[in-house]
Amino acid sequence: MDRASSSATLAPPLKDNPLNTTELVDAVAEANDISKAKAKEVVNSILAAIVDAAKRGEEVAIAGFGRFSVKERPAREGRNPRTGEALNIPASKALSFKMSKSVGEAL
Repeated sequence: MDRASSSATLAPPLKDNPLNTTELVDAVAEANDISKAKAKEVVNSILAAIVDAAKRGEEVAIAGFGRFSVKERPAREGRNPRTGEALNIPASKALSFKMSKSVGEAL
């Protein structure tokens, strides 16, 4: 998908100035000619749906964008960088994102 074909395409954020939620809501409202309040509801509901699926261990695939999935990190032994002392790092979960080929090509 090229930039000219989508009215909802956002300008890439500068490294020091990432796109925040308010700017995302503003862009969604403008691209879809809806109120900022309605756009905020839409953005929040999308994010909530992704989090709910992740809680259930499900993957969320958005065609042409990418996949969100939960990655399991096993418990492991680490070292305190200051003292060199061994410490146990507990198992954890992390939300992972793998972009689609079209997003990768656009970057």
